[in-house]
Amino acid sequence: MSDAVIVLIILVAAVGLFVLNRLSVGLVAVLTALALLATGVIDVPTALAGFGDPVVIFIATLFVVSEGLQASGITSWAGRTLTEKAGTRRAPLLVAIMVLSGAVSALITPNGAAAALVPVVATAARRARIAASYLLIPTAFAASAGALLTLSGSPVNILVHEASLEAGGGGFGFFEFALVGLPLLVVTVAVAALFGTLLPDRGKGALVGDLGGHLSTLIEHYALDQGFFRLRVVGALPATALAAHPEVEVVGMQDPGGHPCTLERDFRDGDVLVVTGEPEAVQGAAAALGLVVDTAPLTRETRSALLNQEVGLAEIVVPPRSTVVGRVCFPGMVMGKVTVLGISRMGRDVGARRVELVEGDSLLLHGTWPAVTALAQEDEVLVVDAPELLRRQAPPRGAPAIWTVVVLVGMVVMLASGRVAPAVAGLIAAAALVALRVVTPARVYRSISWQTLLLIGALIPLSVAVRDSGAADMIASWMVGLVGDGHPLLLLLAVFMLTALLGQFISNAATVLVVMPIALAVGADAGISVQTMLMTVAVSGAASLLTPIATPANMIVMGPGGYRFGDYWRLGSLTMVAWLVVGMLLIPVIWGYR
Repeated sequence: MSDAVIVLIILVAAVGLFVLNRLSVGLVAVLTALALLATGVIDVPTALAGFGDPVVIFIATLFVVSEGLQASGITSWAGRTLTEKAGTRRAPLLVAIMVLSGAVSALITPNGAAAALVPVVATAARRARIAASYLLIPTAFAASAGALLTLSGSPVNILVHEASLEAGGGGFGFFEFALVGLPLLVVTVAVAALFGTLLPDRGKGALVGDLGGHLSTLIEHYALDQGFFRLRVVGALPATALAAHPEVEVVGMQDPGGHPCTLERDFRDGDVLVVTGEPEAVQGAAAALGLVVDTAPLTRETRSALLNQEVGLAEIVVPPRSTVVGRVCFPGMVMGKVTVLGISRMGRDVGARRVELVEGDSLLLHGTWPAVTALAQEDEVLVVDAPELLRRQAPPRGAPAIWTVVVLVGMVVMLASGRVAPAVAGLIAAAALVALRVVTPARVYRSISWQTLLLIGALIPLSVAVRDSGAADMIASWMVGLVGDGHPLLLLLAVFMLTALLGQFISNAATVLVVMPIALAVGADAGISVQTMLMTVAVSGAASLLTPIATPANMIVMGPGGYRFGDYWRLGSLTMVAWLVVGMLLIPVIWGYR
């Protein structure tokens, strides 16, 4: 049995496993590489070469840049601003969201755009009083189209660019994809606007919570009107020291170790008194008694201090059998690294008083984001809303937001100039974001989709095997023979359909890695230019519009939109036909057949 036949058998088996979806795509990719190695089609260095490929490194850096845009608040701010200006009418709102999705995708890939915009779209849908299902599939489709606006828009673009360089085609410019990508985005928006009635009404789907007004809700629920002061005792004072200041109410006291203590004993050096009252009265009493104001009130009047990119809020609930049950607590008390702003029992704020916590009590806590986020890992409390989702509602940080924009522009300039390798440009941008503290090393590791990198790295050997074993030439000869001496456009159409069909069931990156050597072999047999063949592969590889498993972006919107498997093909099929027409009309004209 020839190597070409072995490769084709392994290829069919891999596609079958992808379609069955019984194993993770990463595991299927690794098994594919191991099968090629076990059959002797490739050697060990070739089987492992994909994991060190510059393409994989560049894709990893794009995830970091995407995290920087989100961490600095730029993505959330841009989304809210645009949707607010678009109003609540369905058509203008749909167009605005799709344009935003396409633009964001061009910068941070379709998957990053979909993940970043789902909360924005859910919020916009609620404000417009329409089902989010009317907006989320178009958001994913626009993200797929927007990926074809820049070289860094998608891993597929990087793959075809590198393949073009290797095949002697000269590669593609940073914005060269937009020659066909921009018309594709326009027709994608047009199809959604004209045929949006094909989308289902899933008004009761699993919508992502609208946290846009969450801060106001918390302020009202916990009655954050007057707030509290934390006064540190210097020296010693009698327990009756504040009796001369009746306008100042003592809520509680903590000793230097942070433990709550009785108000009957004298105040000692290092104790912290939690008091409430009018600011003038509290400050006057503190001055008279030599107390140091450690913390000023956080109220509805200090919204920016309650929630920004440095500090935030978390609402927790005391679950049954928790060790927290029975613990003395009061507003203004510091618990570890967070401060209690309010306590609610049976849906009512308990006010400025000491209580023993019981099952079902809810507490509003305030602190730095690392401290607030750490609460989600605690076993003794339940976090109501994910702190990370609430953090995205914070306005962009000044300096970090500016630095993120500078770094992004710098990366685009490096890529557009063609003088810096994409992997190097991406590494410079990622390192700069960490050095400037826009993102932390821990968030860098969390932001990278390791499954995507594993998938691409493990399938690169399959692409090499399809090319070098002669399998690509076999398929190419069959396709050329099937088309005969017809117009070269028929070959482009055949490549488009083959790529698009595979792309509905396996990832577009995996599809492109498999189809590229076939397309290049077809082009060589028919005398069609490398650029034309590979751009056809790029466009058809991005046309993953018929199923939720076609791309992660499609899958990301499935739950929030309440979609079913069969909800995608109605609008997706019309959109794909539009892509096919635009691609077949423009690609040969722009890049030529020869």
